[in-house]
Amino acid sequence: MHALGPAPACALSVLLLLVASWRVGSTEVHSLQGSWRLSNGNGSLVLGGDVPGCVHTALLRHGLIQDPYHRFNDLAYAWISLDNWTYSRDFKTPFDIRKWQKVSLVFDGVDTVAQIVVNNVTVGRTDNMFNRYSFDITDVIKEVNAIHVNFVSAVWYAAEQSKNHQAYKVPPECPPPVQKGQCHVNFIRKEQCSFSWDWGPSFPTQGIWKDVRIEAYNLCRLLYFSVTPQYVQNTQQWSLKIELDFDVISSKPVAALATVSIPELQTQQTFTVELRPGEGSAVLLVNISKAAALETWWPRGHGNQTGYNMTTTFIAEGGCKIEKLSKIWQDFMFAVALYPTDHSFLDSVRAEITHQAKRLKSHPSIILWSGNNENEAAIAYNWFSIPSAKKSVYADDYVTLYVKNIREIVLAEDETRPFITSSPTNGLESAKEGWLAHAPYDTHFGDNHYYNYVSDCWDWTTFPRTRFASEYGFQSWPSFSALAQVSSEEDWSYASNFSLHRQHHANGNDQMLHQAGLHFKLPQEGDPLKNFKHSIYLTQIMQAQCIKSQTEFYRRSQSEIINGEGRTMGALYWQLNDIWQAPSWASLEYGGKWKMLHYFAQCFFAPLLPVAYEDKDALYIYGISDLHADYELTLRVSLHDWGLTEPVCTLAKEGVLIKGGAAVPIYKEPISDLLKQCGNCTRQSCVVTFFLEGEEELSSPSNYHFLSSLKDAVGLKNPQLLASVSQEGDQFQIILEATAIAPFVWLDAGNIPGRFSDNGFLLTEKRRVILFYPWETTSAKELEKSLSLTSLTDIS
Repeated sequence: MHALGPAPACALSVLLLLVASWRVGSTEVHSLQGSWRLSNGNGSLVLGGDVPGCVHTALLRHGLIQDPYHRFNDLAYAWISLDNWTYSRDFKTPFDIRKWQKVSLVFDGVDTVAQIVVNNVTVGRTDNMFNRYSFDITDVIKEVNAIHVNFVSAVWYAAEQSKNHQAYKVPPECPPPVQKGQCHVNFIRKEQCSFSWDWGPSFPTQGIWKDVRIEAYNLCRLLYFSVTPQYVQNTQQWSLKIELDFDVISSKPVAALATVSIPELQTQQTFTVELRPGEGSAVLLVNISKAAALETWWPRGHGNQTGYNMTTTFIAEGGCKIEKLSKIWQDFMFAVALYPTDHSFLDSVRAEITHQAKRLKSHPSIILWSGNNENEAAIAYNWFSIPSAKKSVYADDYVTLYVKNIREIVLAEDETRPFITSSPTNGLESAKEGWLAHAPYDTHFGDNHYYNYVSDCWDWTTFPRTRFASEYGFQSWPSFSALAQVSSEEDWSYASNFSLHRQHHANGNDQMLHQAGLHFKLPQEGDPLKNFKHSIYLTQIMQAQCIKSQTEFYRRSQSEIINGEGRTMGALYWQLNDIWQAPSWASLEYGGKWKMLHYFAQCFFAPLLPVAYEDKDALYIYGISDLHADYELTLRVSLHDWGLTEPVCTLAKEGVLIKGGAAVPIYKEPISDLLKQCGNCTRQSCVVTFFLEGEEELSSPSNYHFLSSLKDAVGLKNPQLLASVSQEGDQFQIILEATAIAPFVWLDAGNIPGRFSDNGFLLTEKRRVILFYPWETTSAKELEKSLSLTSLTDIS
């Protein structure tokens, strides 16, 4: 119930890459970025406001508000979004307007509802944050001009649109109270999370958030340019589909010559095209020479990201000349809500989808278009308590919006990628059921989202054996250093008003401690601050360990089908980053600092990885490989006594065949037999580690398996962690020393921004070298002073 925007996908995409830049010979372009005036509705506030920018950033820059993220300021500054603000500026036209047939005012991004006035003439209106707007100002522009962008409060606009939709309600009307957000946000095409979400505050901004410029031109102006590579199997030849959309201001068709040249691929072709008046388009089909040694573009880890230089020259009669120089899943912005389908809303959506599809389809990293996030599931499982007699109304709206409009536009604009109406969805099975499956979480089809904060996350039997795990996660708190920047001393406890206010997910704070308490001792410190810091640390351990367990289950399920379920070919945990300092599902906290989960992800998403699990008192290890070849490797399994610094025993299994692109079982041993082989080990006194190694430095990260909950571990000692810091060029070397095994060793650089080469690890050796990569200039002395070391043994 979280994803709102583009998300990376774990799948292969083989494409020819061409990256573009412009040289336009028959257009004058003048940017209006920079300093504008900003005023509120009654004119009592007038200040400078940068473009691109928004009202909040302008007020902050001028000291009229404090940090919006500090303590409870998200509530204190709600008035900003309830006012109607105006951006204005004067500018001189930098060219002779008599030389140009048409002059347009172009906004790449306006947030959101505004009236555009040039020289006291209303030239247009905006109502969609995700659309690009172009207004004809040919008859309005002068030598000296005044432009006003008069915004309407997005909160009031959304409420008014909902009020006008009298036929039936479109849920949800308001977010859960814990989110402290705004109502009726599904009635405005604006970033939905700006009105609050379960991981973010409510700051419904107003502003010009992308470029704004004047474009003057004769005859024609290029609006969109896209290049789509295609491979024809029967001819074994690559071709390019080049699509161009123009604003043609001639009253009659315009003839032109287009030449496409790719020297590295021994390819050049010339085309004769004719553009119709209005919005004319041209499609060029270029066959790549079979004699060329062409390399395709691959996702990272699967091959090279090869690009080629391509020049497209477009010369039209009358002197219009344009030269184009050319070198992972996209959700459309509809999430966890139902939406209206009145004419004005659909008109806005159609323009938005057309613009975004044209803008993005040349990107080789997009492999799939998705109409929305979780809205099929919302109807199927009746999240909004819709009476059964009225369900058909919302089902019809769903099909109208996502199938008859969005889907048709996307497929018309992009023939190369599949489109799914929702995520999760049953794909073709959903389509067979009229685009709304009765059970879109069916693990036999499509993708799945899964959240479970009650069951033990170490128990792999609770996870869905799905085809594609496209969303799953657990919360954690960000670092204390991040929270300290926006809080006061009175806030530094897990049960403070600040901690409760910052949590936007119902019962989230309790859920984190519940999950942590299943396997770890919860902090019982006398010092409240120490207790708070340890609670934060423990939530990060819990989050990292839970998502590690779940991801490893999905990865080892990729080559198995059990009772019709399995072949899990992708895993995407939610979420990547934070937009403020608060508990969330993110692995990167606000400011970019890595949580423990992000360090864990380096290992559990490694291309070569052994993973372990227990079933019926036996230990199984699978070898997982995303490599493109099979390898014979050695599996090394060690048992470590919590109280010792040397392994109790190490077992080696040589000649283990690890298949490329597969997950195969490589080890099975009853736990009792394994413990007998290693002296006095018991489930509580020992931990298992294992890794794969081969020739030519081919090896996996070291992995581990706990034989009991850590709260039941016997023999854990204070490891007496020590660290010495030295500078090595632009990075720092940290020599870590310990006298005992230490679980979840955490290095924290405080307010010094940067990341470590590894963190949150199981330390099984007496000495280990860790690197720190600073993001700003610092010294070894400063780092050593700021550095803190924590392990699980510090929790008491």
